[in-house]
Amino acid sequence: MNFRLSSRLSSCLAAACAAFLAVALPTGSALAQAWPSRHISMIVPFAAGSSSDAVGRIMAQRMSELLGQQIVVENVGGAGGMVGSARVARSEPNGYTILLGSTDTLAQNQSLYKNPQYNPITDFAPVALVGDMALILVARNTLPVNNLKEFAAYVKENGKKMQFGSSSLGSSSHLTCSQLTQAIGGEAAHVPYRGSGPALQDMIAGQIDYFCSLAPAAMPIVDNKQIKLLAVLTKSRSPFAPEVPTAFEEGFKIDSYAWFALAAAKDTPAEIVAKLNKATTDALETAWVQDRFQKLSVSGAAKEKRSAEWLGKFIEQEVADWSVVIKASGVVLN
Repeated sequence: MNFRLSSRLSSCLAAACAAFLAVALPTGSALAQAWPSRHISMIVPFAAGSSSDAVGRIMAQRMSELLGQQIVVENVGGAGGMVGSARVARSEPNGYTILLGSTDTLAQNQSLYKNPQYNPITDFAPVALVGDMALILVARNTLPVNNLKEFAAYVKENGKKMQFGSSSLGSSSHLTCSQLTQAIGGEAAHVPYRGSGPALQDMIAGQIDYFCSLAPAAMPIVDNKQIKLLAVLTKSRSPFAPEVPTAFEEGFKIDSYAWFALAAAKDTPAEIVAKLNKATTDALETAWVQDRFQKLSVSGAAKEKRSAEWLGKFIEQEVADWSVVIKASGVVLN
């Protein structure tokens, strides 16, 4: 076979293959129209029983009903949530693997770790903000203070003898308590725990002085009068403790809460992101979802904060804001 004939044959074969692939393989638009045609994996990058897990399972149940396909929650923990989050970032951009991300995985880890496994701004397609829960300042019952002003004065005077707990090194509870202590102008020793439960149990026993806790973890113990609630650590008062002043009201610029959001791998077709977004927003309008969120002390995302575009800008701002707090804390994790 001469070179010219060989070239023509190769060109014909290439053209035939291209034509076949064009017919055989669906376009991105066709994929989006057919989506979802099978189950979806929702990766929760923390252990079962965590706040993220509880929020994820509520959303997965309702979104499964709305999408007509099962959303299966998979708990993939490790490295402060980076292992599970990185799995989503590296997944096929087809909408069948999604992330229930949070403040730590989509904002704090970028500055907290020396070598983060992904970039929350560039490696995901934002879907929708789901909701948030406030952090609150609680203290042992025997601490001789009853509000944030008294607490601030006490820390200034006695901080070197005091200890505050956290759910882990570099966690929101750690960073928020460090930020508050610095804002007061005091200092105290940090005692990291493996979760909020052990920290709160030691507080009940009087082993640590204070703790910046997620509201759902601490409020049942506050209600049982086993520890004191001194302040809500967000800018606005919490609907779950409306009578309690915020740190902002007392002159401390602390606005700390854990938020939850859904994201997919970058380059996920816009039509699929839109379908996920609609399922998320419709789920947030469901009465039983709102009821279960209320029992968890979770505030569902406001309507004006539910778009994918809003979430993308929000994550960028959160990464920037938390980088300042983390740098001030001096905490860097390997």
